[in-house]
Amino acid sequence: MKKSLMALSSVLMLGSVASAQKVAFEEFTLENGLHVILHQDKSAPVVITSVMYHVGAKDENPERTGFAHFFEHLLFEGTQNIGRGEWFKIVSGNGGTNNANTSDDRTYYYEVFPSNNLELGLWMESERLLHPVINQIGVDTQNEVVKEEKRLRVDNSPYGNLFSAVKKNIFKKHPYRWAPIGSMEHLDAATLEEFQAFNKKFYVPNNAVLVVAGDIEYDQTIKWVNKYFGSIKRGADVKKQTFVEDPITQTIRATHEDPNIQLPMAVAAYRTPSMKTRDAKVLDMISSVLSDGKSSMLYKKIVDQKKIALEVGSFNYSEEDYGTYFVYGIPMGDNTIESLVKEIDEEILKLQTTLISERDFQKLQNKFENQYVNSNSSVEGIAENLATYYLLYGDINLINTEIDIYRSITREEIRDAAKKYLNPNQRLLLDYVPAKDKAQN
Repeated sequence: MKKSLMALSSVLMLGSVASAQKVAFEEFTLENGLHVILHQDKSAPVVITSVMYHVGAKDENPERTGFAHFFEHLLFEGTQNIGRGEWFKIVSGNGGTNNANTSDDRTYYYEVFPSNNLELGLWMESERLLHPVINQIGVDTQNEVVKEEKRLRVDNSPYGNLFSAVKKNIFKKHPYRWAPIGSMEHLDAATLEEFQAFNKKFYVPNNAVLVVAGDIEYDQTIKWVNKYFGSIKRGADVKKQTFVEDPITQTIRATHEDPNIQLPMAVAAYRTPSMKTRDAKVLDMISSVLSDGKSSMLYKKIVDQKKIALEVGSFNYSEEDYGTYFVYGIPMGDNTIESLVKEIDEEILKLQTTLISERDFQKLQNKFENQYVNSNSSVEGIAENLATYYLLYGDINLINTEIDIYRSITREEIRDAAKKYLNPNQRLLLDYVPAKDKAQN
């Protein structure tokens, strides 16, 4: 009884925290099309200046893949007013940190400064947008940087080509079929003029959102935003292409050989709907039911009880146009990829035909409440969430209301979504195996 009361108390406390986490923000759009979102948080004397551009790997020429990720690096090279190699020195010299990342759908840059350097952060991001220096020296330098990153994270990393292997087999028409790291051959072949044209097309104010979050004063921040960004000219409208994939109606089978592994991996991948759909959120919950924690369906049966796999997991990789649902496992001992997939399919079938228990459903809801609180627990997280909900979802207030969607999902929806999307005839089965010994070839 005491444990039950403690659990109830925890749930009630979590609910109060979640409801108290409402994120307040102001937004406006400059005449040049730059959307601006401001969030005030005076709990710590820090400020984040960030810009998210609506350009990712999917916007690339199929013969020039890797451009969006390349620009993640290239736009730190310098500007007309920030010397080459000086960007990071200015940031660290003023007590700040900075970084950037690229996905299939967008590119995100940010600086974290002590709040008395807000104006500096805004000036630097406006410089990146207004005065980037894109020359052959910078291109050649970053080309080597990107090649080293690919060698480290992909080519020489165990299972490093997993995403690439899945994407190229599960997408046939959509640019999601290649990874953001792209092709080094494409980057080598690209001319300086091609890089400059890519910058001119996508890195424009009307294809971006600026988020300023932290210890700010709204009136002063608005004045500085107008001062540094208001005069930047609007670019040509960016027209997004639409790519529609044919449904997968029979199992796709593929094999990928990796010279960096000794143990094979079984991979089942399913094409799923856009991150903006309700079903994508149901699939998020399904991944938690299947493999989040030692009491999850896959881990409990396959790893803990039967001990036929060293590792097993699943996750819903949601993106703007489509998602990909991954289920994977590494067989143990004499167990094979085929036997592991059979065990996984049995657990998915249970999910498709039987409602999860009320107890497991409550645990699931608690996990997502906790994830919601954690996602907005730092001003850095809030800044990126605000940018993402505006740029990719078209609804900034989802930062406050998305948790209500998760709360409203039912056990029946979980069963029905598993039945709709996770069927054997709708997937890729990828055997991700050690490369054959060259001496035996």
